[in-house]
Amino acid sequence: MSSKSSKQSKWIRIPALIVIWLGSMVFIGLIVRTHRIRYSPDSESVARLERQAQRVTIRRDDFGVPHILGETEKDVAFGLAYAHAQDDFSTIQAVVAASRGQLSRLHLSSTSLQNDFYTGMFRINERTDATYDSQISPELQEVFQGYADGINYYAAKHREEVDGRFFPVQAKDLSRGFVHKIPLFVGTGQELGKALASRPEDRKENQAAIQSESQASSAHEASAWYEAYAMVASNAHAVSRTRSADGIHRLNVNSHQPWDGPVAWYEAHLRSKDGFEMYGATFPGSPLIFVGHNRSLGWTHTVNTPDLVDAYRLETDEDQGNYTVDGNTLELKARDVELTLDLFFFEITVSKTAYDTIFGPALETDSGIVAIRVAGLDEHAGSAEQWYRMAKAQNFQEWSKAMEMQSMPMFHTIYADARNIAYVYNAKLPLRKAGPDYSGIVPGNTREYLWTEYLDYKDLPAVVNPPSGFVQNGNSTPFYTTSTPYNPEPNANPQYNYIENRLTNRALRSLELFGGDPSITREEFLRYKFDRRYHPSAPIYQEAVYPVLERFRPSNSLEREALEVLRNWDGTAHPESEGAMLAFLTWRPIWKTLVVDRKGIDQAPDPVDTFRQAVDYLLDTGTLTDPLQSRQRLIRGDTNLGMGGGPDVLNAMHMKDLEGFQGWMHPEWQKIYAGDSFIMLVEFTEKGILSFAAQPYGSSMRPDSPHFDDQSPIFQKRLLRRTYLDEDEIEFRTLRSYHPGQEL
Repeated sequence: MSSKSSKQSKWIRIPALIVIWLGSMVFIGLIVRTHRIRYSPDSESVARLERQAQRVTIRRDDFGVPHILGETEKDVAFGLAYAHAQDDFSTIQAVVAASRGQLSRLHLSSTSLQNDFYTGMFRINERTDATYDSQISPELQEVFQGYADGINYYAAKHREEVDGRFFPVQAKDLSRGFVHKIPLFVGTGQELGKALASRPEDRKENQAAIQSESQASSAHEASAWYEAYAMVASNAHAVSRTRSADGIHRLNVNSHQPWDGPVAWYEAHLRSKDGFEMYGATFPGSPLIFVGHNRSLGWTHTVNTPDLVDAYRLETDEDQGNYTVDGNTLELKARDVELTLDLFFFEITVSKTAYDTIFGPALETDSGIVAIRVAGLDEHAGSAEQWYRMAKAQNFQEWSKAMEMQSMPMFHTIYADARNIAYVYNAKLPLRKAGPDYSGIVPGNTREYLWTEYLDYKDLPAVVNPPSGFVQNGNSTPFYTTSTPYNPEPNANPQYNYIENRLTNRALRSLELFGGDPSITREEFLRYKFDRRYHPSAPIYQEAVYPVLERFRPSNSLEREALEVLRNWDGTAHPESEGAMLAFLTWRPIWKTLVVDRKGIDQAPDPVDTFRQAVDYLLDTGTLTDPLQSRQRLIRGDTNLGMGGGPDVLNAMHMKDLEGFQGWMHPEWQKIYAGDSFIMLVEFTEKGILSFAAQPYGSSMRPDSPHFDDQSPIFQKRLLRRTYLDEDEIEFRTLRSYHPGQEL
């Protein structure tokens, strides 16, 4: 009996000991991890930052928008960093990690690994070090230092939020952010995806038939990682006194950014006692306002898609140690890109090979070694300097001088002040030799197609003070900027062949609305900006609706009903529109292929297939005629609002499937993730500048903040609020005023 009891006791003790051992290991691991990520700034540095904080005042208005007042520009940058960290520290920390190529240390995922490899492949850290002093002025370096100090001071005061492996932040990290993001903005991620999906030359003719699942997966993963930086769309308009009913110049700042993440807008008003002032919006981790106005002028951007990135397939020897160019053998310089992975209790480092070539950095693909060449790659740090000088400009001449730097390699840009309106197709356009299809993979066995020079700024398409009295852009071709005959000539330069020719619905409607009204009031300006109608020639019709109506053959009564719903759709994105959701879901995969992934129409899904998928989804989760607002939702915490608007209307909204528990509970809902984001109307009057603004959520990304979603009801109603510029207004509207670190 005792023997049996002893055996039972043994089998109980062994699992217990294993559990105790595992628990001890976990406990020790937690201690090690806590020590590893703890942030412990030295007291001397904290004392210095505390003294600097006294030179800054942050005033939060009734919508939580920070009005930063500092003794100098450096102090203002300190305050902006601190205020933004109060509202969205986690994203700023992630931006710092991503730009250093260490995102996999912060949160491990395939997206993080691809970001980190891209950062190493393109030598983001080395490029930052090499260009910092030559491309960033001492004045801007001071601003960068102030912003870094502000982040570090917030981290010192809120150590429980901080991963100490990424702190302290250095001034160069701010420059690194530009060097990291700009290549992604111009399409480098899409080009890498194209390279990874490319096929060996000898199988080119059978490419579609033999694409394997693993290759398709690689292409999908390559296209997924850069979407956090994808700039979906934007609108921009400027109207001069010749078309304004009250003689006032007006500017519409209307970027369509994601509503969360590293390129979500943050609204702020910056002013220093030494004369600098700017009101507008910026991204997490940036000390500069990218769109908005100062006391004299304003500007905004929309995304353009000139061909600024080319892929070259190299001709290598068998062991890939050399490659041949024009009959000469060159060394293929391989190097390891180290990727550090956080496995919670410990870190490991793995490596992946990248190459350096005369064409640019290269990687191995199924079709061999492919090099990626990015326009102006070694000048991207200077884009920060360009934005800084644009903000400091006091007239059109000074602003134009800043634009002539061309360190910022892209963006349709629209400008306005009290005397001028202007449009510039800003692009660092390579001077290419005619021959290959540069949208594909270019032969890398000759220097013949290796470009090194760029089109001069003065030769870019532009429209300045047109007699038509307005300029506009909705991510469309620059050759339809205003009324005929005041547009740029598409055949004026052979390099214009590498400029997009797409004409969006937003451009078509802008030309129709602004161009059709000779005397535009403020109310009409806003009504046109919030327009929800599609032009009969809009891409949604050309690429989805018309093909389905022409080619789809219904096989049952439900499909016949669906076809009639699409046929009878009113062509709007009004909240009550009954066919809008069917049209949007049919077009969405096609739009993503063409606009986000920047692929050709031949690679887009068949609209007949996407229509069937849309019909199945709508019938599985509701009816074909559900009003748009019952499906399309603005969801933020406890706020859940039905919305009008849609893709490629002037009141733009982009939706995606709702995820998680809420998606399981409400599969019929589609969550808006991007579209109209920071909206600003700027008026240049005789008495100075007036501006009005709105955001989809609020000024804070923290769920416990009263400003997490306080602007959503205003946004839903398509209303704007007054911004506060003058001291008396700011003082009257201030709910909290404090020095950084003394907000409690």
